[in-house]
Amino acid sequence: MPVLAGNVVATSQPLAAQAGLRMLLKGGNAMDAALAAAITLTVVEPVMNGIGGDAFALIWDKGRLHGLNASGRAPQAWTAEYFAGRSSMPEIGWDTVTVPGQVAGWAELSQKFGRLPFAELFEPAIHYASAGFPLSPTIARQWAGQAPLLKDQPGFAQAFLPQGAAPAPGSVWRFPEQAATLQRIADTLGRDFYEGELADRIARFAQETGGAITREDLAAHRCDWVEPISMSYRGDFALHEIPPNGQGIAALMALGMLDNFDPPTDGDPHSLFHMSIEAMKLAFADLHEHVGDPATMGELTSQLLDKDYLRRRAALINPQKAVDAAPGLPGQGGTVYLTAADSEGMMVSFIQSNYHGFGSGVVVPGTGIALHNRGRSFSLNPQHRNRVGPGRRPMHTIIPGFITRQGKPFASFGVMGGNMQAQGHLQMMQQLVDLNRNPQAAVDAPRFRVEAGPRVMLEAHTPAAVLELLRERGHTLDPRPADSLDFGSAQIIQRLPEGGYIAASDPRRDGQAVGY
Repeated sequence: MPVLAGNVVATSQPLAAQAGLRMLLKGGNAMDAALAAAITLTVVEPVMNGIGGDAFALIWDKGRLHGLNASGRAPQAWTAEYFAGRSSMPEIGWDTVTVPGQVAGWAELSQKFGRLPFAELFEPAIHYASAGFPLSPTIARQWAGQAPLLKDQPGFAQAFLPQGAAPAPGSVWRFPEQAATLQRIADTLGRDFYEGELADRIARFAQETGGAITREDLAAHRCDWVEPISMSYRGDFALHEIPPNGQGIAALMALGMLDNFDPPTDGDPHSLFHMSIEAMKLAFADLHEHVGDPATMGELTSQLLDKDYLRRRAALINPQKAVDAAPGLPGQGGTVYLTAADSEGMMVSFIQSNYHGFGSGVVVPGTGIALHNRGRSFSLNPQHRNRVGPGRRPMHTIIPGFITRQGKPFASFGVMGGNMQAQGHLQMMQQLVDLNRNPQAAVDAPRFRVEAGPRVMLEAHTPAAVLELLRERGHTLDPRPADSLDFGSAQIIQRLPEGGYIAASDPRRDGQAVGY
């Protein structure tokens, strides 16, 4: 059941959700709660994020929505010549590691919106890293699944396979070196990660083991405050996203296409599945063709969201048949997620990630800093906006979401999980707006996931009538088992008209919604 309270936190691991609640009980606000939860997640859910990742946030405060892009940039050494001879970016290892922006994002958000001292936000995380906590079966399963791929990457086995294998469910995990790193970050407002001893250790380890990141790359990092982009839907509602380099624009494009058709009704597989899948395919085609570093986008962002353009794209949807999707020509005529809210009206939608599980597999010895592999998202096509280059930001999959109704806050939410995120945002909008479901019912509903091919993955609890209709329409279906982790993890906080909130957490993970 959803949690109803005046102050709430929802995320994918109970100890992290409770860490956020502790900050609220200490007199902190929603930002303090969100950051404490985020910092704790790097310890208690290391299979999904770490200290060396990126982050994005949407914050509703005092009648306005703010956006933060805390993603990092490519090392200066990453020229086209650096990757000469490759047909695509590597998937793991040092040559996927861009400058991690997450730590700077924590500090930036705390300074602008937080109420408690920055160091207090680290207390739960440092405690769990030092004293330990028992691993849940879900996290242990993900750990064991990722270990064989990453075990030979620099520093990984020493850090995360200390007994030569992934820790078992129920075993107590401790990582005192990570606790020391978090303490250093807490004491320096994050600066040590980019300018101090931690920066030196990252750069030195890169030099010793084949990485390109230098101390100068780390010191040059800056976060960006950005204006959120949005798409109106069904008149009164709007979905808000961080602008590119994120994939949130794909959710907005798909939503803009579907707004040209009648709203779906409960149990309607045609509108909820076929039409949504087709809109998502078209949006993804544009995303992968046109979206990259913000500096390369120019007016393209607004052109992709132009209502006339989206009407033309919607006209390509065949209501009776699945079709291949190609990118359009705009301008003619796309982890862990958490959300927190407080009794004063602040709502925080926050996401951070190492991208694929532990990320690159590279772990800086003696620090607990697992570095992400976000650089794998770059293109090696020299004509592409997402092409690799010194100081560029790659296209990102992690996106926080926020919904307003008649200009007022309605819900903060996210659906972590690679390319599931944009399509998860679309499906949550339909559940919350079109079907008027409460947040927990919206989270529990069966989801689809569009993959390359195009292949459509469907959850085990998808009704048989949906599968039958989609097969008739020509979709290539891939039904997944009941324990599949392919459909992301949603967390939602919806504002109640008379004050307070409804908070929901996804049963597909270990998460929890808490409040008081």
